[in-house]
Amino acid sequence: MNVWIAIGVTALGCYAVKLIGLLVPAGALERPLVRRLAALLPVALLAALTAQQTFADGRDLVLDARVAGLAAAALALVLRAPFLLVVAVAVGVTAGVRAIA
Repeated sequence: MNVWIAIGVTALGCYAVKLIGLLVPAGALERPLVRRLAALLPVALLAALTAQQTFADGRDLVLDARVAGLAAAALALVLRAPFLLVVAVAVGVTAGVRAIA
């Protein structure tokens, strides 16, 4: 029964968030600060997710092959490599470090 309560609360919460988004006046969304925050928020969330998935294992800080892959991907991005090459470099370095270690 607790699962259905959680599903119901989640559904109501999603509906409430969507309703609040529709009730915001259009003038508030046209402000420069709101536009800038809306543009930067996805980047910040993706960076936080990447950091959490790379450096954390549960509640512990972990430095393993994923860190080397992320560093290689960052270097490939600095060198302006195409996106697929960046992914391939990250995968290759991560696999290589795991094979060595």
